Amino acid sequence: MKKLLKITVDILMTITLLMLMAYSLVYGSNPTVGESVHEWLGIGMFVLIALHHYLNRKWSRSVCKGKYTSYRVVQTALAVLVLLTMCGSMVSGFLLSRTVFSFLGIRSGQAAQTIHMLSAYWGFVFLSLHLGLHWNGMMGMVRKLTKKSSKACKWILRIIAALIAVYGAYAFVKRDFGNYMLLRYHFVFFDFEEPLILFLLDYAAIMGLFVYVGYYISVLLIGKTGKKRGIL
Repeated sequence: MKKLLKITVDILMTITLLMLMAYSLVYGSNPTVGESVHEWLGIGMFVLIALHHYLNRKWSRSVCKGKYTSYRVVQTALAVLVLLTMCGSMVSGFLLSRTVFSFLGIRSGQAAQTIHMLSAYWGFVFLSLHLGLHWNGMMGMVRKLTKKSSKACKWILRIIAALIAVYGAYAFVKRDFGNYMLLRYHFVFFDFEEPLILFLLDYAAIMGLFVYVGYYISVLLIGKTGKKRGIL
């Protein structure tokens, strides 16, 4: 039951993150409603992250214990980067709040906006890499809940994963994702004529690209054993 809860929380975090990235595109032309929903989703993300850390508290307690392999170094570094960017998003989001926390009367400057954008886009990448690094473990949980997949099924999944990664690379360039990460743009531009589903599919593909990269980083770091256990 705990393993199923972990998977559910991770799925909810992924969906919430995609909805947060869509921002105004999700909520239409009413800016007040859009900001309010965005802020509540941000609070929901905070709750999910707190729950995620609680469910994985054994890992947190063992950070200063045991031997550090190359895989563990990368895994821990990514976890710290995810935590830092999530904290950056939450703190800057709190300072930028115009609806949920407006009663506090906080007035933020351009610095909070800059931190929020950097934290959001770099956090998206770090979280996707983190997910890819743990893909073997997640697939292990799924295999325990379902029947063992056949060899043909594994190859089909590998091809699908590769295609998603290729399209994700295309979407990364098309959506100017790198320019946002490098802060070449100070505001996110949305095409309000574009169907929401297309935006979400592109960002899901970008996430898939970095999950794919993270997974194969774990394969290289763990070696043949990790590769045999994987589903990709």
